[in-house]
Amino acid sequence: MSDDSAKSSRVRLARGVSPWLLPTAAAAAATALMTGRDRRWALAAVPLGALTGGMLWFFRDPDRVPGEGRILSPADGVVQSIDPWPDGRTRVAIFMSPLNVHVNRAPVAGNIASVQHVAGGFLPAFNKDSDQNERVVWHFDTALGDIEMVQIAGAVARRIVPYVSPGVKVAQGERVGLIRLGSRVDTYLPEGISPAVTVGEKTVAGVTRIDHG
Repeated sequence: MSDDSAKSSRVRLARGVSPWLLPTAAAAAATALMTGRDRRWALAAVPLGALTGGMLWFFRDPDRVPGEGRILSPADGVVQSIDPWPDGRTRVAIFMSPLNVHVNRAPVAGNIASVQHVAGGFLPAFNKDSDQNERVVWHFDTALGDIEMVQIAGAVARRIVPYVSPGVKVAQGERVGLIRLGSRVDTYLPEGISPAVTVGEKTVAGVTRIDHG
């Protein structure tokens, strides 16, 4: 399935963006109106208008047709690293740039066992020490066993917004949360399951298969 065929023509704005978008859009509209009275207001209206347009792009949330596979990518982005873990699992880390869609999706179907916020720093998401950044740790109770997913805030992304709570059953590819601006999402493949992606490969949330069948 191609990326283009996986994306619906209908695009919405992500839940959780209003605290950022609404004040900026209001300021852009107000300064644009003032420009009609005094052209000097354009010095503020133009950058505010551009910023509003950028936010509309950054916080887009296209509908997706889920891909096929036991474990799908939870994030749009690029595979940053694939690391064997001491307990036999394999971590697939996906870096999200500010140009990617920031809504994250359930990599598997199952029940949300836990959603834990962990305080931390705000290093760039590509930094090797960003594991200690502000993050939200998800555990999914699935047919494959426990699947762990971690949303990691970056230097710019300072807020993670979960959409669902523990105890809720989710479908594979369902929206589960938002990271505002660029960041990283890690998925831990269970022992015995190898990755189907490689470092540098682009992924589409809810579409790209990341496990070998």
